[in-house]
Amino acid sequence: MLIEGIFAAVPTPFYPDERVYFRKLEANVAHYSRSLLAGMLLLGSTGEAALLDDAESLEVLRVAAEAAAPEKVLIAGVGRESVKASVELAEAAAGFGYDAVLVRTPTYFAKQMSAAAVLHYFRSVADRSPLPVLLYSVPQCVPYEIPIELAAELAQHPNILGIKDSSGSVERISGLVKATADAARRTVTVTPIFEAVTGRMVTPKAGSEEALISIGGLLDSVGKEHGIESNPGDKNKNVARVGHPAPIKTRTREIGFQVLCGSASALLGSLEAGASGGILALASCAPQACQEVYLAWKDHDPRLAAEKQERITAANLRIVGELGVAGLKYGCDFNGYYGGRARAPLLAVTAAQKLEIEGLLAGIRN
Repeated sequence: MLIEGIFAAVPTPFYPDERVYFRKLEANVAHYSRSLLAGMLLLGSTGEAALLDDAESLEVLRVAAEAAAPEKVLIAGVGRESVKASVELAEAAAGFGYDAVLVRTPTYFAKQMSAAAVLHYFRSVADRSPLPVLLYSVPQCVPYEIPIELAAELAQHPNILGIKDSSGSVERISGLVKATADAARRTVTVTPIFEAVTGRMVTPKAGSEEALISIGGLLDSVGKEHGIESNPGDKNKNVARVGHPAPIKTRTREIGFQVLCGSASALLGSLEAGASGGILALASCAPQACQEVYLAWKDHDPRLAAEKQERITAANLRIVGELGVAGLKYGCDFNGYYGGRARAPLLAVTAAQKLEIEGLLAGIRN
């Protein structure tokens, strides 16, 4: 799967009583789908995944997948404290039509998370995950930063396609790119203009008429349970009518291990160091401003890219780096998305902090 470009790390909206506000999640995802973003990450750190229960997590994945445009790459954060739980959530994500999963290091038994234990954890998840795996190194939230040499070893796994590194260090991004340069190349399907082809672009939407499949002799016994009736007039009376999505033109592309920046402050430097893109919290409230850095860099315009990077650096350092999820959610409110409050124990931003956020985002409105 091609994971290239800018991805928004999508927040999870809540009602004032802290129930998940699914209608607002749906509206936000539809809004992101109309942008130039390459895709979205659900249930990442910005999505407050650690504060959601299993039922809420599943519903967030389902609602977001149904609201997203088919051409947007969808990544599900599935990191849990056990291999079993992580794989189960990855299986659910695959069922909802996601394209890849993001897996963080377990945290509760931090002292036992030796290099051997972490290696075993990621390999075990990748062995059993139906979707390709992105490693997630987030030292701000997890008491273990994936060592570069360990990432290089994991890059040899056929189902581990990349890493999101949120250290904010361009030097570390550069080290990851160099250390994983010899990972096996993969052939991926892309559009004629070399953009990702998602599973939802070539597979009928679940539950739609086009999604009905041929089920042979099983139709009479189990098909009716799902509302699929056979047609007695057909020669093969036990084959359901099947619709197909409109064909799309594709080509193939060779890719290596994909390193993605997790900090908007380090975006341009990371791209110059060989990163394939960024999965960014700031892109959830200022997607256009983050996208402009990537586009200027891709157009080989270093002056413009540096100017665009400068526009977002201060906002990212303060809003994302210091004020955190609550600050970012207010940034979403200010910039035309629904943010709302963070879930306790995270504290809301103060009135003074809201004014500061407005000032930082004044020049990068969408």
